[in-house]
Formats: sequence, structure tokens, C-alpha cells
Amino acid sequence: MMNVSDTLSEVKNYINGKFERNEQHTMDVLSPLDGRKISSIPLSTTQDVDAAVQAAKKAFPGWSEMTFKERVQIFFRYRNLLEQNMEELTNLVQLENGKTYGEAKAEVEKSMELCEFAVSMPQIVVNEVQEVSKGVECRIERKPLGVVASITPFNFPNMVPHWTLPNALVLGNTMVMKPSEMVPLSTVRMAELLKEAGLPDGVFNIVNGGKEVVEAICDHPSIEAVSFVGSTKVAKIVYKRATSNLKRCVALGGAKNHLLVLPDANPEMTASNVVASMSGCAGQRCMAASVMVGVDKVQHIIDRMVEDAKAIVPGDNLGSVITAEAKKRIEGYIDEAERNGAKILLDGRHATVPGKEGGFYVGPTIIDHVTTDMSVAREEIFGPVISIIRAKDLDEAIEIENGSNYGNAAAVFTQSGGLAKQVMERASAGMIGVNIGVPVPREPFSFGGWNESKFGVGDITGRSSIEFWTQNKKTTTKWNPEAQTNWMS
Repeated sequence: MMNVSDTLSEVKNYINGKFERNEQHTMDVLSPLDGRKISSIPLSTTQDVDAAVQAAKKAFPGWSEMTFKERVQIFFRYRNLLEQNMEELTNLVQLENGKTYGEAKAEVEKSMELCEFAVSMPQIVVNEVQEVSKGVECRIERKPLGVVASITPFNFPNMVPHWTLPNALVLGNTMVMKPSEMVPLSTVRMAELLKEAGLPDGVFNIVNGGKEVVEAICDHPSIEAVSFVGSTKVAKIVYKRATSNLKRCVALGGAKNHLLVLPDANPEMTASNVVASMSGCAGQRCMAASVMVGVDKVQHIIDRMVEDAKAIVPGDNLGSVITAEAKKRIEGYIDEAERNGAKILLDGRHATVPGKEGGFYVGPTIIDHVTTDMSVAREEIFGPVISIIRAKDLDEAIEIENGSNYGNAAAVFTQSGGLAKQVMERASAGMIGVNIGVPVPREPFSFGGWNESKFGVGDITGRSSIEFWTQNKKTTTKWNPEAQTNWMS
């Protein structure tokens, strides 16, 4: 269903409402569908970041002084433009990320939902006013921070930018965004649609590149807050560097999500949910199932999982992984597990797609009899691979889940409300599912994990993101000179 050109024009930075590209080093952008070059990006410098920040800084007074309603109307129009351009945006995600058409379309639909939450902000962000003493009134207003930055990952090139962009801007901030160097195309189209919707120049800026851009964002004295989504290793570095420069920062890292399957679980629903969770988006999402903890007698469910997973075919209903390096790394984990005594129930290594032999594909892989000391049990694989660990009872299963360094999501499959409640209370994760393989909260509930899956306080989505993107201004007034003087006077 692709109808976007195989080779697109070179990507440029977007600064102060204009696309520009200085003479500098570049990097090729490859489509993981077939390995062909589709574009290139500039490897921007500290000077490019500064130019974007200065544009955002100049735009901030006018943008922040607009009324809530005026800002919201722009995003209302923008949300409709996302819908009107759904096919093109879907194809862009598919081309640069390798998702299936349905997954790419669902991602754009989620971006629309995120915009819908942002345009509801005037009904959510209400100033507090109270008469605290006779004739003395206190007021709390939420004010934007100024210039903020958003560093986004490769796995959701359209959706994750919308975790931050609509909320931060509707609340009155201006933004510099650094997309993943592997998927820059969707962000370019977003900038064009925002301009078409009426967003003033300089309010939203894009700087492409790699490590130097990230470091410049963390160091720039005029950036007030930084959001990051990516691996835990880089999230730690970004969080430390940004906060050492006295910025707010929330950095979302990786995951090793455990799905606890109990003997009384509905076999059909459990098998289909676990398989969909481990293979959706080729396993390249921080909410994917990575470890299944099978409690006691669950062989019948595992057998069904294998049969369900056999129907998932690379290039058909399973997309590619992002790079050749990712494919090699994922298959290396499977090799190591096999060498260490695990049993490969379904092997996705060396997958190819006819006509797309240059693409980066890994088939669905189910590994049984994994032990907790194996790397496939502990490390984030980020591919369509699930490891099965056996547990004798629920207490052991929860202990295994609690032993993970990560804490994005955990889920339990059971028909017992009492057993489900134990997992809800005892699992060490920020997002819990009961008979749901991908327990992503919907707006206004915020996305965010625990432990080494998130660094910083607050969230960058949902209602709690309001705290992150704003600061409180408290005003106390008194207009009655006849009132008795007290400590507030």
C-alpha cells in the first residue's frame, strides 16, 4: 500500500519556519523494508542548535501571550490535517520505520488522539482562586517555561513526537525537537502541517543529527526543560547532563516487560495477547512483552502461542526491524540463549522477504526454559522475541518480575480477581495490565514507567505532563484598606 516515493529529497533542519541545510556532513537514511537509501540528513552542529533555540526564544513572548483558545484552535486545525493526510503520513512511517501498514496507521491515529487531549487543556488547566483571609485573595496560575526540547526515538516516528509537541506548545512553550536520525521524514511533514494550521514561525523547530545535537540541547543555557525517549543507557546520560545544567528533565528508557501467565488463564485470549504483544511493531516498542513467566501448568497455553505465532509472517503481518545492526544483535541474543541451554520453540533467525532481500527482518521467536541469569531474561532485546521462564507459583513469578532492573509494564493473565490484585499491588512497574498484553494508558492518564525505565519526576504525556511543562505563579491581593492589619499585610 506504499505510494510514497522510494527516494525523497534530502532532509533539512526547520528553523524559524524555514527549511535550511548548511554545508556539512550528512548521513544516509535507509528504509528497513528493503535496505535502500531513501534520503539523507545533516549532522548538525552546536551552532545549528543555537540558531533553533534563538528562533524559539524570539517566538516565545508572542506565542505565550496568546490566549489558550487561540493556541488550541491551531492544534484543532492541525489534528484535522493529520486526519486529512492520513494515507501519506502512514506511508511515511512505514517507509522509514518498517512497520506494517496497519501499525503505521494506528500510530498516526494515536497522534490525533494526543492532539485531542491537548485541545481539551482549557477545560483541564483551570486557575485556582480562593479568599484566604477577609479581603485577601490568593491565585495560582500556570505559566509556560519558555524554550523546551524534545528528543524522540526511531520506533514511533509520528506518535512519540506527539507525546510532547501538542501539550508543551498548547501550554505556551516553544520547542526544539531532535528526531531520531534513522526516521526524520515524519517530523518534516509534521512541521509542514503545523505551519499550514497557522503555527507562528519559530514556535516549533527541528534540528537533525546525532550525539552532538543531543549534547548541545542538554548544555544550552536557554533551554528550560528536556524530554527524552530512547534506551536506558542514553536516558541516564541525558538526564544527568541536562539536570547538571539545571534543567528539568524526564527521560524514558528501555524495558523488560514481564507477562505472568497463570494456569487458569483463558488459553485463546492469553495466547493471542502474548503473541501480539511480543511481535507487534516487530517488538520494537517499550511496552512489548519480553518475558513470559509461566506459573505451574501452562504448557497448553505455550503450545497455542507457538501455533498463533506461526501465522505471523515477515513482510506480511510482521514489519522489519530498524537496521541491519539491530537484526544482527537480536539474532545474537537468540544464538546465545540456545548455546546456554534454552529451547527454541519457534525460530525467527535468518528471515528474508522475497523481493526485499535487502530488508532487515526477524521472524517471531519463542524461547522456552530460559533461566533468570541468561541475557535474554535480563536485557532489552527490542525485537519479536519472547523468553519463557517457568515458576512454581505466583510468589516466585512476582519475585522474578521484581528482579528486573526495568519497570515499564507488567501484566497478568488469569480469571481470578484475587490473584490479579496481588500482581497489581506487588509488581514493580509503572503500568500494569490484567489480561492485556500492552497496557498503555490512554489520555488523560499518563505514560511512564518505574525503576530504570524512567528518570525524572512527572510524565510527558497526559494530565501529569501539565506539571512538567509549566510552572506556578502565585499572586496574593488585598484591596480593602479598612481591614485589620495582620501578618499577610
